[in-house]
Amino acid sequence: MPSRLTKHVNRGRENRRGQQEDAAVSRSTAIRRSLLAWFRAQARELPWRATRDPYAIWLSEIMLQQTQIATVIPYYHRFLTAFPTVPDLARAPLERVLELWSGLGYYRRARHLHEAAQVVAAKYQGHFPEDYTTLRTLPGIGDYTARAILSIAFDQPYAVLDGNVARVIARIEARRGNLHEILFRRAVEQELAVLLSRREPGNFNQAMMELGQTLCLPRSPHCPDCPLSKWCRGHHSGDPEVFPAPRPRRATESHHLAVAFLLVGSRVAMVRGLDDGLLADLWNFPAAFGASPADARARLETKLHQLTRAHFTVGEPVAKFRHGITYRSIQGLVYPVERITAGMRGHWRWFELARLPQAAISQVARKVIESLSPR
Repeated sequence: MPSRLTKHVNRGRENRRGQQEDAAVSRSTAIRRSLLAWFRAQARELPWRATRDPYAIWLSEIMLQQTQIATVIPYYHRFLTAFPTVPDLARAPLERVLELWSGLGYYRRARHLHEAAQVVAAKYQGHFPEDYTTLRTLPGIGDYTARAILSIAFDQPYAVLDGNVARVIARIEARRGNLHEILFRRAVEQELAVLLSRREPGNFNQAMMELGQTLCLPRSPHCPDCPLSKWCRGHHSGDPEVFPAPRPRRATESHHLAVAFLLVGSRVAMVRGLDDGLLADLWNFPAAFGASPADARARLETKLHQLTRAHFTVGEPVAKFRHGITYRSIQGLVYPVERITAGMRGHWRWFELARLPQAAISQVARKVIESLSPR
């Protein structure tokens, strides 16, 4: 039978545990209220924040993936002008969608956007599904995008987690690690679920992202201006930048690219895709990667022979450029294709050179055009 002293000790432990839980709830409530008040007063006026239309919110979320807000805004306006509804986007030719996306990068997003619009138009009469499981079946909609749409457009209590949000949570709790570590991700998800506003989940998620984008920066965070600094353990540690740990980066690989510039009259020849399976949805100048400039040129000539029955001569390089695609650092040389005869075959398409910038061409193709332009 427990002694009177044991009962007293256990009661004391329970009281302390209850006080700690009350303090944690009080802290979470204070953080949530301060964050939402700051967002209502300081939120930037962004076009997708002026609507609750799930289509417009979905479009913004897809465009904002790995792309700066300032870059996205003009594309967002052009897209909604061309395709104001899901059925409008679904009916559009993919080529037109890619033209309007051209220059925004990560072109698989545009293809998935088009495919998903066709599913929504055909299967759901143009109305966006309002449940997580169904949304996840749509092309290009992952966990983050589904949660963002449901919370912002439909006020459903889903928390979103990206790099900005993870950084804010990691600093509030002084938690080390990064999103590629399972234990770190799970801990951050649990802490985020406790903080989430059930009344204003959309505003809460946008506020967390806004804070990470404007104040809680990876380097030199603006702690004096942060509405959460009072409760931020990372700030009180004196070195908030150590939270979270840096994400492991893949080493940059150097690649050489040989590009063929085939001009006949005022038209240039283009093909789908770049090389090695890259940029498959977009028009590019024929090109080939290689371990060296000479290797890239040899592979380009082989590729040209496979594409055409015509006789041709590849001249000396007339321009050079640099470009980056994910971990690839590309050094490109542009070669004129000369003395080509009739009989070309394959998946070529001829574009008027003057109208090429308006076509669904890759950023690499744009760099080629720039490199050939008079200085």
